[in-house]
Amino acid sequence: MSNRLSEAQSLYLRKHAENPINWQPWSETALSTAKSEDKPIFLSIGYSSCHWCTVMEGEAFSNLAIAEFMNDNFVAIKVDREERPDIDSIYMQALQMMTGQGGWPLNIFLTPGELIPFFGGTYFPIEPRYNRPGFLQILQSVRGFYDREKEKLQQYTEEMAGILQKSTVLPQSETEILREEILFRGITNNTEVIVSSPEDFGRPRFPTIPYATLALAGTRFKLDLPSDRQRGLDLALGGIYDHVGGGFHRYTVDSTWTVPHFEKMLYDNGLNIEYLANLWSSGYKSPAIKRAIAKAVNWLEREMTAIEGYFYAAQDADNFTTPNEKEPEEGDFYVWEYSKLEELLISEELSELKAVFNITPEGNFEGKNVLQRSDDREFSANFEAILDRLFAVRYGKSSAEIDTFTPARNNHEAKSFNWDGRIPPVTDTKAIVAWNSLTISGLARAYGVFKDESFLKLATNAANFILDRQWVEDRFYRINYDGQASVLAQSEDYAFFIKALLDLQVNSFDGVNWLEKAITIQNEFDRLFWSEDKGGYYNNARDAAEELSIKERSYLDNATPAANGVAIANLVRLALLTENLEYLEKAKLGLQAFSIILEKSPQACPSLFVALDWYLHGVSVSAKKAELETLIEGYFPTTVYQIKSDLADDAVGLVCKKMTCFKPAESREELLTQIRKYQV
Repeated sequence: MSNRLSEAQSLYLRKHAENPINWQPWSETALSTAKSEDKPIFLSIGYSSCHWCTVMEGEAFSNLAIAEFMNDNFVAIKVDREERPDIDSIYMQALQMMTGQGGWPLNIFLTPGELIPFFGGTYFPIEPRYNRPGFLQILQSVRGFYDREKEKLQQYTEEMAGILQKSTVLPQSETEILREEILFRGITNNTEVIVSSPEDFGRPRFPTIPYATLALAGTRFKLDLPSDRQRGLDLALGGIYDHVGGGFHRYTVDSTWTVPHFEKMLYDNGLNIEYLANLWSSGYKSPAIKRAIAKAVNWLEREMTAIEGYFYAAQDADNFTTPNEKEPEEGDFYVWEYSKLEELLISEELSELKAVFNITPEGNFEGKNVLQRSDDREFSANFEAILDRLFAVRYGKSSAEIDTFTPARNNHEAKSFNWDGRIPPVTDTKAIVAWNSLTISGLARAYGVFKDESFLKLATNAANFILDRQWVEDRFYRINYDGQASVLAQSEDYAFFIKALLDLQVNSFDGVNWLEKAITIQNEFDRLFWSEDKGGYYNNARDAAEELSIKERSYLDNATPAANGVAIANLVRLALLTENLEYLEKAKLGLQAFSIILEKSPQACPSLFVALDWYLHGVSVSAKKAELETLIEGYFPTTVYQIKSDLADDAVGLVCKKMTCFKPAESREELLTQIRKYQV
């Protein structure tokens, strides 16, 4: 019998609709039920492509004894973190305070009414193992504590509530932070994050693009820092990249970038494409980087783009090996048995493949091979044909025969469709504005660098979909499910989409006034999200999320950049493009709002340092269209571009900084010299 999640639009929530647990979505009804019945809330947060979320759904959440106890003693609430990152942020912070670590699934117990957490964890096994108690034992202990230890519970929750509230109040630094010394310290500290050290051995490796972005921007200063280029090679050569089908997996489980956690997230791909395009434009023209970008865009167009133009959210790490399998296998869609490669390829072709990829009979992942490149050589047409043979095994057709690839939207579709090749992972086909925006930015920058019209077409189609379909009754919405807008937009949706529009404006010169659209959305963002008393932008609009226990302003970078870092950089860019000093003043207030973080915790906020770099070194360049199209192929990280057709006949371009313009450049060499001089 289905529970209340059966009517949810979220794929993640629907995956739990047949659980015997009486799950409810986060709602006023669920919260009031917990309060009126004096039952603690069991809040479980995850997302559709999360491997351990899937494991726990099949184990603990499908167990009848656990469900019976849960239904009698708790109000069980499921949240899709991709719908509600605001809820996830609050309780992930609390979990990290309680246990020192976090992750998904995020399982946490809350008091009814106040919604204060008092116990939590991530994956709980159904039976005691991994040095963890069984889940039913945990439920019994938590309920017993709630009933019998009221004084301790009150003392603990009052302390936790105070800590959570205090975390939203940031004192102003006594140090002047709007200066280069602070910026350089931030660049140095954050570059250290992405440079490998002996202590990193054995640890998983993530792209950490917010850190890589700041490190790359910092290379124009003479700071005597290690090269950041290795991160680009790790992404382009490692097993984190799908060398056959294109696209980036989320991270690798090892420190050598070999074996990925196989889920593919849209946000990673958008961020990686933008970073690699910038790395290429900075002068590091590795053939592997160019191929990684091109094939990632091929994957986006083939598998992740809806007919309407938006991009899907994610693909699972797991897939079914046969239609009769009860549970999917992690990574099966992507890996290769050595014996199968011997059957598929003649000995010369296999030898050539082994010369490029680390392939052995023993394999590097459960007896099979994840493809990882040994160098960044350019592939010949003959070698690409060998890889296309592998593509045809996976997809049932060669890459030339496939324009689009119909996604499996759920497990039933994956197991029942007559696939030409392997059964693919399930694709979460919802659109998330923030993630689409990161991908638009990546495509816009890649177009500016490589001038591939297909990149621009994908980007503009997605941007126009958001502009046309994500406003309902004058409110911006975060999610789109099969044409239906859902869930009010949050600060990252506004910040990332405004950035995407500005990136289109300065990379394409396609005749569309993307700047005008960005200004309109920025006005709405300021009106609904700006904190007048604290500075910076709240995660939620002032008229939304009243049920949440605290109001956060996102400034910590994770896999994606923090909303406030991107938003403040946007303000500087808008000031440069419009000459409206109000934007610059608001950017200053925003940076001052997070001054203590910039000073005391520089490795927590690389995107805020990117914003500080824009504030200190932002430059606008005005020139004729033909000149700008050449200029944007270069790497000038704090520069915006505008078409100016009325320059004097002997002028090539005009460079301005902080509303001061310099002598018009009379040659391209002089223009480049001015840009380089004034962005440092």
